[in-house]
Amino acid sequence: MATGVMAGRGSRQFWEAIGQAARTARAHPLRSTLGAVAVAAAVATLVLVRTSVDGLALFAERSAARAFGSDTFVLAQIASPGQINRRELERKLQRNPVIDRSDVRFLEAFAGSRAIYAATAQRAADVVAGPRKVENAAVSGTQSTLPEIRDLSVAEGRFFVPDEERRGAQVAVLGREIADELFPAEDPLGKTVRLAGRGFTVVGVQARLGTSGGFSLDRYVWIPLLAFERAYGAPTTLQVSARPPAATGGGSAAVLLAEDRARATMRARRQLAPGEEDNFDVLSPEAARTFVFTLAKRIGSAAPLLGAMALLAAIVVVANTTLVSVAQRTFEIGVRRAVGATRREILTEVLAESALVSLVGGLAGTVAVALAAKALGGALGFPLAVSPHTVIVALAHAMAAGLLAGYYPARRAARLDPIQALRVEK
Repeated sequence: MATGVMAGRGSRQFWEAIGQAARTARAHPLRSTLGAVAVAAAVATLVLVRTSVDGLALFAERSAARAFGSDTFVLAQIASPGQINRRELERKLQRNPVIDRSDVRFLEAFAGSRAIYAATAQRAADVVAGPRKVENAAVSGTQSTLPEIRDLSVAEGRFFVPDEERRGAQVAVLGREIADELFPAEDPLGKTVRLAGRGFTVVGVQARLGTSGGFSLDRYVWIPLLAFERAYGAPTTLQVSARPPAATGGGSAAVLLAEDRARATMRARRQLAPGEEDNFDVLSPEAARTFVFTLAKRIGSAAPLLGAMALLAAIVVVANTTLVSVAQRTFEIGVRRAVGATRREILTEVLAESALVSLVGGLAGTVAVALAAKALGGALGFPLAVSPHTVIVALAHAMAAGLLAGYYPARRAARLDPIQALRVEK
């Protein structure tokens, strides 16, 4: 019974302290606002950095998925020519043979149980429809299996089918930007576009995909590989995309098994001895994400320092405003002590005021960044959002900053001598 009474009294005193703190903060709005703004700026810095890191990681994940697909890998003569120096590029060009149709057929015959393959050739070319023309579009000849490997997001119509691929039918799937530029006021399905002077019937249009690595994914034209070869001649080399079949369940283990089988099959095809270096490249989406993940890691490593500096500045501001509050309320504190208020109650009230101001500032800073992230994400067409974990961390830091800032002023208020305090003019 005694324990329950003490708990009830403690709870009542706590809520009374919160109420007194709220009344004091409302009574001095300018001072409270100054402290809250300082904390809001500090918390906004924390939330902004953490959200940026999360956004970069998500951007890398989705960009790689759009450009390569999920649970996929790519075989090529040289997978990333833009990411190696000139000497290494020349060495690979001399060492690595081109990948051609016979290599793809060999992979399908001896490694087809582990992965689905789709060969692709690409070049920049003009696309014409009537009087309109799109210059330097990415025209890609590929196989009908590509949608099983990558999410091409065909929003209207369809992708070409195996029979059209075998016949080299002159059909095309357009990226959204190409479709909008060539057919701004009409349905592109069934219309004809011209590639290398040949007419291709539009059978599908992709959804808007945005960019990946600075390149627009909406300026693509997809046609059967045989039709590509007829229009532009045999490609110099092919790039082969691959993914484990759906029956394997996917996942990193299935991708590794499929990649190992493809690598071993290509080595056998090239008659490479054990220990001899591969004369082809294998690229996984993980490699494509490396740069963005590295950037995110560097930003993330700076987050604690930036957050600590911002919070330190906020603590100083809140501590000063709380000290001013204590100085202005000296007579009031003396009266309360004279009528029975304990030092602990005074200490709790001052700490509650500091923590309340900081919590309000933390909420304001978090909401501001959340709204900005939502607006920016909408403008960029990318889902950028503040995570619940970030909100919890931010508010915890705001509360901790408030308690640290209020500790010294609270001790000073609690130690005031009631008689001396009552002599201070109100």
